[in-house]
Amino acid sequence: MSPALTFVPILLAALLALTFALGWGIAGRVARRWPPDPACTPADLGLPTERVTFQAEDGVEIGGWWTHGPDAPRPTVIFAPGLFGSLDGDTHLVPEFVTAGFDVLQFDWRAHGVSGGDRPTLGVREIDDLRAALDFLAAWGVERVGLLGFSMGGAVALRVAAADPRVACVIADGPLVRVEAAFEGAFRERLGRPLPLVARLLARLLEWRLGVRLGEASPLPHVGAISPRPVLFIHGADDPFVPPTDQDALYAACGPPKALWRVEGAGHREAQQRAPDEYRERVIGFFGQHLAVGD
Repeated sequence: MSPALTFVPILLAALLALTFALGWGIAGRVARRWPPDPACTPADLGLPTERVTFQAEDGVEIGGWWTHGPDAPRPTVIFAPGLFGSLDGDTHLVPEFVTAGFDVLQFDWRAHGVSGGDRPTLGVREIDDLRAALDFLAAWGVERVGLLGFSMGGAVALRVAAADPRVACVIADGPLVRVEAAFEGAFRERLGRPLPLVARLLARLLEWRLGVRLGEASPLPHVGAISPRPVLFIHGADDPFVPPTDQDALYAACGPPKALWRVEGAGHREAQQRAPDEYRERVIGFFGQHLAVGD
């Protein structure tokens, strides 16, 4: 065998080793506890609120803020935040809900912010965190609950709503559909290429590290069970993590009543930034129509 032919398998082995090392390193960064967003509580915005804690089914302590009035429990919206941040990043939206007559429960996912846990599971076991939030409100006599989920939180909200009739309605803002597509989008943004093979490898390595099947995080097989409760999907037309084909598939799988607002020129979770007045009108109007007492 010529030296050139001998070199080929060595080069392929080196490339495979390099790809594995890259995937393993990224997986290690993803499968860790992430720092919170800059602190911002409802109290910082002049709202009456209290710190709350409750336990997920597997014992992880979940912490957050409950912004509510002194009267009997009002219809309540649970904020389900995105991945790799904390509840603080969504607090600026709370005053609009309070003004509109809603209470708001915010919480951090496991391994985020004020909650316990060492590792996120990218939407797989986080359904237990959101279910625990519903249990907390039920224990306080709250009967009308809607979900506002962002990114991964949108996917979790859809899955929980499909299985839990206590959820009256859902807004999913940029819900992730396929974890691997999100990885490809992240690679495209940072490296200029989607690197689908590396994305698939990363998903398998994360499953190994976390002990979960990431395919279970997809809301696609579940959204049909939410009907006849209403769902509003909000997407950016240029979302790098949830491509239009995934957006359309998720909307098509959901039964009526449903609505889709796709914002031109918006990326992932940029609808509120691109069209703040319309975002406020659509979101508050949706909950006003479907969650208010007497609906």
